[in-house]
Amino acid sequence: MWKPPARVWVLCAAAVLLAASAFAGQDTWTGVDRIVAVGDVHGDFDQFVKTLRASKVIDEKNDWIGGKTHLVQVGDVLDRGPDSRKAMDLLMKLEEEAPKAGGMVHALIGNHEAMVLMGNLSYMNLEEEKAFGGPNEYREAMSAQGKYGRWIRSHNAVIKINDLVFVHAGITPAFARMSPGEINKAIRDDLEKGNEHGIAMDPSGPLWDRTIATGDEETVTGQLDEVLKAYGVRRMVVGHTVSTKGISARAGGRLIRIDVGMFSGFGGPAACLVVEKGVLYEVRYPDARQKLLLETPAGKPQASRPAMQDARAPRRQAA
Repeated sequence: MWKPPARVWVLCAAAVLLAASAFAGQDTWTGVDRIVAVGDVHGDFDQFVKTLRASKVIDEKNDWIGGKTHLVQVGDVLDRGPDSRKAMDLLMKLEEEAPKAGGMVHALIGNHEAMVLMGNLSYMNLEEEKAFGGPNEYREAMSAQGKYGRWIRSHNAVIKINDLVFVHAGITPAFARMSPGEINKAIRDDLEKGNEHGIAMDPSGPLWDRTIATGDEETVTGQLDEVLKAYGVRRMVVGHTVSTKGISARAGGRLIRIDVGMFSGFGGPAACLVVEKGVLYEVRYPDARQKLLLETPAGKPQASRPAMQDARAPRRQAA
């Protein structure tokens, strides 16, 4: 059977990276009629595919059918489960297909991407490692020269679409002094240089801090008001903190939590956030769709299951 020469594979890989980095310098989009936002995947390819099919962005062949939809995946594709490579390959494929239909794919950087790129493989599934051919091949693939490492490093960590800001863990007022572009550049620089003492691994940074997701409702509402005003948006959408009950809102709809724990180890549903002309829905596989309740009473945050403990970013020196 004919096999393409190595140069062809290099050109294909370059095309994928160009597609990923074509808008890396852009962090804001307006006039988007439909957004699909998916939380942490953690190597559960099957649940990820179910979610994308339920939200009608891919068909049974995993080809893009989302038209002008903007698909946002808020990070943590890696670790825990066995199939992160398949999930990343699908995202790369959709990054190429979506723009041809007027859509776009935004694969954001999460704390587990940062951990892996910094060499912390504490949460790597052994089957995930095998999917790359072994430990050495995995490390090479995630290096600054490797296909997947370069792809992740080309992405954003914070984006704005219409009146929403998307980020993995959450942005506190301390970091709202930085624009999305400044945060994105700082995180990409940290990952490129292997800087473990920068914003990418800061426990209080946008990839790690759960204050906005789990803090006291009144305090969080005030913090969100400050951050949302600084960014000129109405709501923040985050993953990172698991709620297996499904997509949830708090602080009167200022915060939308979309990490539903779809990884089988958490036992959550294949579900995502869909925003259509400003109206927010939870869409759940195979065909459930429910308008999101936004105005939760102050002091009564929606119940959620605590996330399985992450290895926290080092507090500068401590583990």
